[in-house]
Amino acid sequence: MTFPEQTASPVSAPQTSRLSQFYVLTKPRVVQLIVFCALIGMVLAVPGIPSLHDIGKAAVACAGIWLVAAAAAAFNCLVEQQIDARMRRTAWRPTARGELSNTMTLAFSGILCAIGSGILYVWVNPLTMCLTFATFVGYAVVYTVILKPRTPQNIVIGGASGAMPPVLGWAAMTGSVSPEALILFLIIFLWTPPHFWALALYRVDDYRKSGLPMLPVTHVNEFTRLQIFLYTLVLFAACLMPFVFRMSGWLYLVVAVVLSIGFSWYGWRLWRNYSDALARKTFRFSLIHLSALFAALLLDHYLV
Repeated sequence: MTFPEQTASPVSAPQTSRLSQFYVLTKPRVVQLIVFCALIGMVLAVPGIPSLHDIGKAAVACAGIWLVAAAAAAFNCLVEQQIDARMRRTAWRPTARGELSNTMTLAFSGILCAIGSGILYVWVNPLTMCLTFATFVGYAVVYTVILKPRTPQNIVIGGASGAMPPVLGWAAMTGSVSPEALILFLIIFLWTPPHFWALALYRVDDYRKSGLPMLPVTHVNEFTRLQIFLYTLVLFAACLMPFVFRMSGWLYLVVAVVLSIGFSWYGWRLWRNYSDALARKTFRFSLIHLSALFAALLLDHYLV
């Protein structure tokens, strides 16, 4: 799955236990955001206050999605271990440091994926299992193996995998994929490029050393900044769609407008007057933008 990458600590002390090494492979911060977005899809799919049955089903679905997402993250670490070793941001990962063998990492990823898929198939529904597994393939194979090393549009095309969590959540509760779920998909899909490119701008030396064709490496810095700004404008329009299609009310609209103005303002400033510090602030605000936007959807669903 193409998710926001974990931007945790640079090179740190070696892991103290095998268990913690495997835990690091799951990119816990990333997976938490994935499960949170999936949970939003689950909540919005159920009108009114959920029943105990709904809550139980959502909990099981979150567990299954977490396991498959963690498996995808571990597989990504396996495939990109050489690239990770060349980048200061990721050189601390156990696979990059040689602390976990390829066989161990592959087995770990396979076990998590199998258990998660089994949970989704048996206790949720086959559609959710199929969509979640397809998302795993989209991230682990299509994005990581094929797109990421070959095209500067990797994050745009591969972003479809990262935009799937709300769709998975919706399918878990309804057994179908509705237009509302696709609107949530579109928001994350359009959010992903400016989020990643802001990171790539101030980590451009890392990406250049890694050999990955990220946009700031293959194109000039200014072109990337313009793309970020343009994407924030298109994202602004997409963030209004839940209100337009009556998925949400005025509370969400106010929050969405404020957040989108903020993101677009960061994009404009970044385009017109670049600095690494501002790129970092833009990247951090992008995380706030998505989290707060979906939290507003959740609050609006119950309070309005």
